[in-house]
Amino acid sequence: MSRRRITCAAALATLLVTGSCLPATATSDSGDPIAITVDVNAERHPISPLIYGVSFGDAATLADLRGPVNRAGGNSASLYDWRSEARNAGRDWYFESLPIAPDDRSQYGTRFVERSRAGGAAAMLTVPMTGWAATLGPDGGKRASFALSRYGAQETHDGNGFADAGNGLRPDGTPITGNDPTDAARRTNRDEQQDWVRSLVARWGSAADGGVRFYAMDNEPSRWHDIHRDVRPVGLHARELAAMVVDYAKAVKAVDPSARIVAPEEWGWNGYRYSGFDQQIGDAHGYDDLPDRRDQTGGMDVLPWLLTQWRAAGHPVDVVSVHYYPQGGEYRENGDDVSPRMQRLRNRSTRSLWDPEYRDTSWIDDKIMLIPRLREWVSRYYRAGTPLAITEYNWGGERHMNGATAQADILGIFGREGLYMANRWVAPARGTPTYLAMKLYRNYDGQGAGFGETSVAARSPDPDAVATFAAVRARDGALTIVAINKRLDRVTPVVLSLAGYGLAGTVEGARLARGTLAPLATARFEAGRFSATLPMQSVTMFVLKPTTLGKKHGR
Repeated sequence: MSRRRITCAAALATLLVTGSCLPATATSDSGDPIAITVDVNAERHPISPLIYGVSFGDAATLADLRGPVNRAGGNSASLYDWRSEARNAGRDWYFESLPIAPDDRSQYGTRFVERSRAGGAAAMLTVPMTGWAATLGPDGGKRASFALSRYGAQETHDGNGFADAGNGLRPDGTPITGNDPTDAARRTNRDEQQDWVRSLVARWGSAADGGVRFYAMDNEPSRWHDIHRDVRPVGLHARELAAMVVDYAKAVKAVDPSARIVAPEEWGWNGYRYSGFDQQIGDAHGYDDLPDRRDQTGGMDVLPWLLTQWRAAGHPVDVVSVHYYPQGGEYRENGDDVSPRMQRLRNRSTRSLWDPEYRDTSWIDDKIMLIPRLREWVSRYYRAGTPLAITEYNWGGERHMNGATAQADILGIFGREGLYMANRWVAPARGTPTYLAMKLYRNYDGQGAGFGETSVAARSPDPDAVATFAAVRARDGALTIVAINKRLDRVTPVVLSLAGYGLAGTVEGARLARGTLAPLATARFEAGRFSATLPMQSVTMFVLKPTTLGKKHGR
């Protein structure tokens, strides 16, 4: 670490108004300060603590982030065998069935529950519904669904770990069909999964007694024909998925009536609109004439149609869940793009979670407004007030401040929009800017201090430049305000005006800038307002406590 970097970190700990410790490329905003308004008595509603969840968090991470819920999911969960502790990675990794070692990060059963409990988090487990479970070799080793020794040369193979495992594509790129699904898997059924739930309850108790609280109904079922085509080569019909969720949900509830069923766990935009069968047809021949949409869902998008079926079945789903990844390249599994163009896209594409006027610029080319859309679907086709969850999401840029500002923006949006639960895919690496953005909301001082639990109105004129969120904290009555400067190269002065809180008092808090999370020096606000300067690409948590009360609005 350079001497200049150390000096900057120290300065952040002592300055509320920052701007002197900037790279040579940064510029000051020469315009008027941005006006941020906060009204403590407007738009008040509780923030669900479950929006701060992750996937596959270890105990130390969960404890440090005060992670409330930890999800075991992903593609490998669809063929998880709880009896032998095996998984099949599907298309993600050469369709290999793999043993799950005790020290593997990705766990799906008892060991996952142990880690979650050790970190103070509720566990969410994924119940496989594919009808298949991974099998291991006689020595407990790996097995391949498309072995080169059986199906011949293939486009690529696992040269580093299991050379006989191919990717299921011939050298010319055409898929191998007609494979034997029992090469690396075996048949399973609902009763076997019910036995698994029964074993979990026997060990941990029911959900009401502190056992496993959430059961997700498999993972992205409308893509099984792609991810798990070795065992499910034909896309799932809408009616199949509707009935399957009812059947497996009843099996879980018969063992633990207090458990919460989470579904449909669909992958994204086309998963909300089309069945797996229609996606398979559409990808091959175009989306103009789709059999399930015509013959099964009556022209409806598949997710709201599923809700009508589950309503008729007696509301077996307790939490309506989807997965969501921005489709413009913001998130990449094999390395994030942090070019200036992509950083600006990452800044604004969070609008797709909430803004009815924002048109997504990716192939989707539509107004997504995800959370309001889901809420409208649930209210119209299922049951108003049913909790909503985004159980997988990731905006990329984990090791860059641009990823941190996006993550902070997302958490603020989740709270403001009334989402019930969210799980970042996966828990960010310790110490990364994105990890620290999550810590800012939950445990910025290492003693459990974080963002408040009651959302209140906060406004800034351009959320693509500076986004802001506010909440009142129960334990001390403090007003917590998160101000996110998304600008890539410019410090930004702001003026915050407070309504319904107090005329004067103290301002404390913490700031994430340059990849460092540090406390703010104590300052004051007067006459219901205060000024600050936000470093470029930074997230600031202002914590206000009044010493002089003013007239509360709306009282």
